[in-house]
Amino acid sequence: MHILDAIDDDLLDRLTAAREFFWLDVVSPSDEQLAALARRFRWHPLAVEDTRESGQRPKIDHYGNHMMIVFYGTDGFPSAPVDDDHYMPTLVEVHLLISGACVVTVRRQHCGSVDDLRRRMRQEAEPESEEFVIYRILDALTDTFFPLLDEIDDRIDQLEDTIVLNPSDAELQQVFHLKRALGLLRRVVPSQRDLTQRAIEQIEQLPGLSVGTRPYFRDVYDHLIRVSDMIDSYRDLLTGLMDVYLSTTSNRMNAVMKQLTLISSIFLPITALSGFFGMNFGWLISRLTSFTAFALLGVGGSLVAVFALLMWFKRAKFLS
Repeated sequence: MHILDAIDDDLLDRLTAAREFFWLDVVSPSDEQLAALARRFRWHPLAVEDTRESGQRPKIDHYGNHMMIVFYGTDGFPSAPVDDDHYMPTLVEVHLLISGACVVTVRRQHCGSVDDLRRRMRQEAEPESEEFVIYRILDALTDTFFPLLDEIDDRIDQLEDTIVLNPSDAELQQVFHLKRALGLLRRVVPSQRDLTQRAIEQIEQLPGLSVGTRPYFRDVYDHLIRVSDMIDSYRDLLTGLMDVYLSTTSNRMNAVMKQLTLISSIFLPITALSGFFGMNFGWLISRLTSFTAFALLGVGGSLVAVFALLMWFKRAKFLS
């Protein structure tokens, strides 16, 4: 079992001639390098075309004597977000081209989990079976989702405490960012879950490979089910957080309105009296020569206005 992280034509020729299984991990290859690998391993033109272009959906394509699997991992959130786009998790797209003689992984960016797996496998004394190498690559990519989801879980816990105690627009923006991040994961994880279930049978059909590691592939499938369930659960939590935010801000607004209403109620009679006696109508002021005139024109006029409003509210069905 040989593990390569660079294209070495002489070594590839020797391994192919000796029919020794190897794993070649290529990062950001040029079009010329891809074309040379395609001629060497006789890849299907469609597989080569898909490998040249990033942004493929998770899928598995069978081409007779070889197959291509598009699988995703993640490198977590960027360490220093500077704008909205940088709050999105970093997805790592890996193309696995598998045959009975080798596994070639092609990716456009470094992925710490794959690099660590490659180093660990080099240090292991026991050679791995072909199917087990494929399983370990898929398993390493799948396990990268768990630290990311744990970080999202911690952020949700912090948001819950902050929103209940002192909600602000900043917390609402974080909720939206996390929902977008989970939406991005939701576009790839369910597809990978279904893909893994089909891959077990399709790998078995490749010449030179037989699935002796079927329980291990089921383990990857179980992990993806767990990841998918966690994504759905966190999306529900964030939706609930938005409801809590709206409810909390509404309660705070109601408390403020209650205080303003109390203040208005205190000043209402004072305003009514000052408004009545402060009117600059000489005819009215000259006739307030007795308490009777004051009661009829001042208090009586106010009562007539209140009674008229009550009748209007009753007719408009504002009051039952």
